[in-house]
Amino acid sequence: MSQSLVQALEQQIANLTHLATLLEQELHLISSRDAEALMNLLKDKEQTLDTIQQSDIAISKQYTALTAEKTVPDDVTALIAQAKKLLEECQYRTSVNQKAVEQGQLRLTHLRNLMLEVRAKESLTYDKSGKPKGSGLGRGVSA
Repeated sequence: MSQSLVQALEQQIANLTHLATLLEQELHLISSRDAEALMNLLKDKEQTLDTIQQSDIAISKQYTALTAEKTVPDDVTALIAQAKKLLEECQYRTSVNQKAVEQGQLRLTHLRNLMLEVRAKESLTYDKSGKPKGSGLGRGVSA
């Protein structure tokens, strides 16, 4: 039982390492705004997360059985610590990617607002007394 748990933990570490690599690539694609490649990467990331979840369930059952017997080998404990460290790294990279997406959305919103401001200034006219007045152009057609 202990040997199959060790193999499962080693596979989980490989899965988490792959996830960390995907998250690094994701950040690059977010910053380069390559939407198509990002969508493909997100599919791979989703599959990797599903695999990690399935492995976690199997590992949890085996680990619970070992702890019930109170015989958890040192190599199992070391592998669990390594997996937890990788998981924390993945969580950190996820938060960095989330911030990058949020910053990108803020830049787009700011750009949109600037464009609306410029458009509003272009349609600005003045009345007879010299006071600014927005033109009615573009607001609909009345016949």
